[in-house]
Amino acid sequence: MDIPSPITRRRAVLGGIGTVLAGGSIVYGASRLDASQDSKVPTAAPFHTSSNTTGFEIDLQGHPIMGPLDAPIDMYYWSDYQCPFCRRFEQNTLPKIIRNHVQSGTVRVVFIEFPYMGKTSMTAAVMDRCVWRQVREDTPQAYWRWHSTMFDKQGSKNSGWASKANLLEITRGVDGVDASAVDSCMQTHRSEIEASINKDMSRAAQFGIRGTPAFILYNRDVDAAGKLVGAQPYDRFDEAITRVQNA
Repeated sequence: MDIPSPITRRRAVLGGIGTVLAGGSIVYGASRLDASQDSKVPTAAPFHTSSNTTGFEIDLQGHPIMGPLDAPIDMYYWSDYQCPFCRRFEQNTLPKIIRNHVQSGTVRVVFIEFPYMGKTSMTAAVMDRCVWRQVREDTPQAYWRWHSTMFDKQGSKNSGWASKANLLEITRGVDGVDASAVDSCMQTHRSEIEASINKDMSRAAQFGIRGTPAFILYNRDVDAAGKLVGAQPYDRFDEAITRVQNA
């Protein structure tokens, strides 16, 4: 498998953990559903917004960012609300990453939609953008409550659970999120938001990302990066973050 030029330009730092690919970047294997259970309580850190484009050429506009804006390591996280492996990562691994690396100021997590599993995946992705637009200025933590609730309420892929009507019904039960405002945003801005999401997906494809969950860890100070794919256990992320940090 070839790694596109945006990755090959960057120094690889994850060798020895996974499979080394052309250009020196790393990809871990397929998603797993055998990770041990952790806390179901949604651990969080402060959320921020940014209009910058990172050195890895990720446009942050419109994306929720968890963790300090000056954290040295970016974790770009592509997900689909219908993806069961994303749900497993969110419930088992992400809380540990937040406690050990985000809350300490080492990592900031950039949430990016990659709705590839069906038509309603795009519906959920557009709603995600509308929720963030509504809450990002005054109550950004409300996004995290909504985001976590959507994965908690996840149904079977393409079963209809992610229809607009059902997602809005779930949204009505999330503190701090105005479902009516979200609905209005979707009616008014859906085409514009879908175009932005499709642009993000095309950008991700340049990194060899074809499914979810997928991650790129990027040390902005030294321009070093590595890629992980699948619902990998926490230890893989911990080791990868340490290597990127020490590059």
